[in-house]
Amino acid sequence: MQPKNLKRLLRALERQGLDVSYNNRTYSVRLLNSPDAPVAEVLLPEGFPVEAKALKQLANLASVCHPSGGCVCRACATPDFHPGDAGVAIGSIVETVGQVIPGAVGSDINCGMRLHVVDLTIDEFMAKRDQFVEKMKGDYFFGTRDVTMTAEAMRSLFQYGIPGWLDAMLDRATGSVIKSDLQQLAQESERIFLGGSMDGNWKLAPEELVPDAGLVRDGGLATIGGGNHFVEVQRVDKVENRPLAHTWGVREGQLAFMIHSGSRNVGKYIGGMWRDKAKATWQKGLKYPDSQIFPLSTHSHPELVASYLQAEATAANYAFINRLLLAELLRLRLREVYKDVEAPLIYDLPHNITLPEGKGWVTRKGACPAHTGQPVIIPGSMGAYSYLMVGKGNPAFCNSASHGAGRIRSRFDLNRRGASQNEAELGLTGIDCITLREERRIEEAPAAYKPIQSVIDVQVEAEMVEVVARLSPVLTFKA
Repeated sequence: MQPKNLKRLLRALERQGLDVSYNNRTYSVRLLNSPDAPVAEVLLPEGFPVEAKALKQLANLASVCHPSGGCVCRACATPDFHPGDAGVAIGSIVETVGQVIPGAVGSDINCGMRLHVVDLTIDEFMAKRDQFVEKMKGDYFFGTRDVTMTAEAMRSLFQYGIPGWLDAMLDRATGSVIKSDLQQLAQESERIFLGGSMDGNWKLAPEELVPDAGLVRDGGLATIGGGNHFVEVQRVDKVENRPLAHTWGVREGQLAFMIHSGSRNVGKYIGGMWRDKAKATWQKGLKYPDSQIFPLSTHSHPELVASYLQAEATAANYAFINRLLLAELLRLRLREVYKDVEAPLIYDLPHNITLPEGKGWVTRKGACPAHTGQPVIIPGSMGAYSYLMVGKGNPAFCNSASHGAGRIRSRFDLNRRGASQNEAELGLTGIDCITLREERRIEEAPAAYKPIQSVIDVQVEAEMVEVVARLSPVLTFKA
């Protein structure tokens, strides 16, 4: 079925310089002035808004090429597709050959999801909910957490990610990690994408975080971050794929906790630096691209491409540790309040990252890998279900899936003068949101997001993913 007023919509998009067609819930888009660029495809459920700004951003990204050589050979977007603040649409996926695009990842490098399950019933949890929440507010909001590191541990985490950090902790545990089960953390590395380890270089990290000796007290580690980042306690509401759920250790009625965070200030430092470097290396006298998206070419600057990828990996390693520590703080507090709790990890995966795949690299911006058999975590809003999925490895979408439902209303729109603050209209009735900032609660209200069920259904029908389990929100921490 075609969307209503499709012809009128396509004509309006054409006036904005876009060549757009529609077939079976998929919009195909390309810049009218870039006929040689690949056609980018966007999978959208029926009834979802078609945002011209996001389509223009995707078409711009698909047309990025370097004058010395290097191009985008494939481009697509997932159903949580919406405009990005830095000129790249959220939900974009590009496969590049001969070039990498630092701006396509942006500054929240290895923003991603982490999911644990907990053998507690909802009644057991709620009986001591207030005690647990007060302890977590201290760790997440008031700085009572202790994630002190030795200089060696900081260098190791940037260089090698979780395995290097664990080795350093085994030599000399510091901070709250002294109370952790390091053997459990080591075993859980197998349930982290890439083992939580990329080819980093500590010398590319912010200088103040890698001193020659002594202790490092990094205020960014084990922090949630703003925007749509969160830590949420959930309940496994329904299991759809029982054999796989059993293999992964997931059962109906369990509690779960889901974490959405990334590389924080380290990602901002590295992402911003390399966006500037890519622009600075643009050939003198050559017109800047209209999109202001600057690639780095392996033909003209192979050393910069290699250095950027290592810098991105350095920030990615930090993000893996950040999510691990957010989870470990919560797990330690669960053990304080509820005693004998294992709370095993189900999976941890990124959705803002460049990876060697296909003919060159695949860059995902607000989209997660969904290779065959790989766990996939897709959250809804704090008033909607979240989903544990399994990837189907669909090559038409570069083996990817959405990273959430996607925004339908901007933060500005929700906070502007005259905007409705009605709890029911915002979908906040009955929502247990733990935050120190009332505006965050409004900005992240369920009404800000697209309906998650449609996003899930269209990806299942497209054979990108399959549902393993559905999780319902219990309470959400928002910084």
